[in-house]
Amino acid sequence: MNAPQPNSKTLPPLRHFLQFNDFTRDEIEYVFARAAIIKRKFKNYEPHFTLSDRTLAMVFEKASTRTRVSFEAGMYQLGGSVIHLTTGDSQLGRSEPIEDSARVISRMVDLIMIRTYEQTKLECFAANSRVPVINGLTNEFHPCQILADIFTYIEHCGSIQGKTVAWVGDSNNMCNTWLQAAELLDFNLHVSTPPGYELEPERAGIFSAERLEQFADPMDACRGAHLVTTDVWTSMGFEAENEERRAAFADWCVDSDMMAIADPSAVFMHCLPAHRGEEVTAEVIDGPQSVVWDEAENRMHVQKALMEFLLVGKQ
Repeated sequence: MNAPQPNSKTLPPLRHFLQFNDFTRDEIEYVFARAAIIKRKFKNYEPHFTLSDRTLAMVFEKASTRTRVSFEAGMYQLGGSVIHLTTGDSQLGRSEPIEDSARVISRMVDLIMIRTYEQTKLECFAANSRVPVINGLTNEFHPCQILADIFTYIEHCGSIQGKTVAWVGDSNNMCNTWLQAAELLDFNLHVSTPPGYELEPERAGIFSAERLEQFADPMDACRGAHLVTTDVWTSMGFEAENEERRAAFADWCVDSDMMAIADPSAVFMHCLPAHRGEEVTAEVIDGPQSVVWDEAENRMHVQKALMEFLLVGKQ
């Protein structure tokens, strides 16, 4: 048997990040620790080229500003290269079967990020990919955003274990992912949604009862919370419901009264883009408790740590 070459690399096992709970608690905590190192180096202009020979393909069926900039800038900062594909360039499951697209693209790049509609489409792609696949957002889950949110909380307030997160608004992909994160990282989740927009039973059913509490009144959900967070009332793909949702969600606007009833140390988060005067008042999102701009920047740093972990393992 030939001896291994001095420069040979041992690749980590193929892993995907399609939902928050695809990783163990230890792996999530490693990503946070690594993100802190990577962010410190970024702020000090220290090169960190751990992916200098790797290529990321980004497939967008849903448009995005923050997802594209954070992944693209992040990959370049790690020394890698990026290919950006839009709906016109790659129509998954339309111009050719998803399975075929996955088999072809994954032979030409090292990592794939997909932002699309159905989670099943993403899972089908990953099942036929030879390289790691990352969920950049689906209708059901948004794991990279919750990574950034929790990392931001840790930066500002310390450990999230045992704390309470209040989710005010739609039971959308963000809310679903907070459910998974709360169970995995051992914190409490208060959820308040308007009638008719409650958590789907199959989502709530996978969650331990002692970590989830639902409230009809958003003020009750915010009482004592350490983190108050929300999202737009109408997610992408539901634009036809916009006026109906405006009326239904009118009392679910995060305002100064909700923040005042939260824990004195509470912070406010929003994944952006935000509509001031709808899901949050300008007073809150632009106020002293808001950490949304750190939260937005931290998408890049946690995603750099995530990509590094998937491609080269623990460092």
